[in-house]
Amino acid sequence: MTEQLSPSAQYLQHCFAIHARVAEQSATINAAADLFAQSILAGGMVHVFGSGHSRIMVEEMWPRYGSFPGFNPIVELSLTFHNLVVGANGQRQAMFIENVSGLAKRILRNFALKPTDTALVISSSGCNIVPIEMAEEFQRRGVKVVALVSEQHSRPSTSKRGDGRKLTDFADIILDTGAPLGDAMVTINNLETKVAPGSTVGGCLVINCLKAEVADRLTRAGQPPKVLTAGAVIGTEKATALFESAYDEHAHRIANYYRDL
Repeated sequence: MTEQLSPSAQYLQHCFAIHARVAEQSATINAAADLFAQSILAGGMVHVFGSGHSRIMVEEMWPRYGSFPGFNPIVELSLTFHNLVVGANGQRQAMFIENVSGLAKRILRNFALKPTDTALVISSSGCNIVPIEMAEEFQRRGVKVVALVSEQHSRPSTSKRGDGRKLTDFADIILDTGAPLGDAMVTINNLETKVAPGSTVGGCLVINCLKAEVADRLTRAGQPPKVLTAGAVIGTEKATALFESAYDEHAHRIANYYRDL
């Protein structure tokens, strides 16, 4: 009789499978990186949106160590402020607001988008209304969309939209986190439901693959990015100057999206 893996060993085993699934998508990752690099080189931005826990992937892209300007992180507190759980600003309200039609259009009303821009919209299920309508509105305004979903979870899930359309129906390129149906991956004896989700692991792998590929393209094009780097690596003075320069670049890029509203 084969001994069951420990919960942590199970989780790590599933993470290896997620890693393999992300590695299978190298051609698609490269295609998305081509689009993103073209936007940044043209002086535009890659708009990154996620609601719920998909916010994690937005912040993984920019700004943090090892990241660089050119990405516009769009995060709405009403959709992502989870730590109170119940009461005012609780999770019930966030989950409700995530399925309010028309909110995406109001969010994007704040930005004068350009045809050279691109967008990355992240949703594990791809079935909630706000992320779907974000992608729909981006496409309506001539912006190409890359969707990051958990395909095994999204395919059998039911869209909250009346017409049944999902995020993937409004995407020019689709990337997969590799997470399973239901997201949770670990089976515990005498526990009815699985625990420990995998979409964040897969999502962060995809995000950083994209980030690295875009950095390579920008550098080869003669416009190496200003990468936020720790003082322990390059010295405090240089790190501080790099941070200030990167934030200034972001400010200059994003200012263009308010000027022509």
